[in-house]
Amino acid sequence: MNVQVRGKNIEVTPALKEYAEKRLAKLEKYLPKIDVVHVTLLVEGDLHKTEVTIPVAGYLLRGEEESPDMYSSIDLVVDKLERQAKKYKEKLYARFKNNKNIATGEKSAETTPEPDNEIKIVKSKRFAIKPMSPEEAAMQMELLGHSFFVFTNADTDEINVVYKRRDGKYGLIEPEV
Repeated sequence: MNVQVRGKNIEVTPALKEYAEKRLAKLEKYLPKIDVVHVTLLVEGDLHKTEVTIPVAGYLLRGEEESPDMYSSIDLVVDKLERQAKKYKEKLYARFKNNKNIATGEKSAETTPEPDNEIKIVKSKRFAIKPMSPEEAAMQMELLGHSFFVFTNADTDEINVVYKRRDGKYGLIEPEV
């Protein structure tokens, strides 16, 4: 596993990098084929924040935590990612088990109810996307009372998403092809 650690407003010491690598190694027992792990350590005022992104078979496991101490932030984010990895592995196992039963024509001995944490799409919506600037999209999002807004960027003619961040500011997601 290649752990790439970078810092914002903080110098990443060898001890800090080693600690992050050691803690993230716990995830290999759940996801043995992790190639790369992106870790960003940043300091904002008195808070130390750790952001970790792990690409796994087309999916992204991502976690971020903050605390007054960087080591605590790393511990918290690793715990969060460990829960995500367990959940991911359980879903893969369940999918594999169901496919195996279907392929062999067997019926499962126990009837397992669907878990409550199963992802279910409960509503689908279609709407016209019109060209606008990101600022116009943010204003439209606020008028609608939504937390995100999909639009065509008038400058680039690409589909973009503007969203409201936890800190109250806005973010822009631009596709990279």
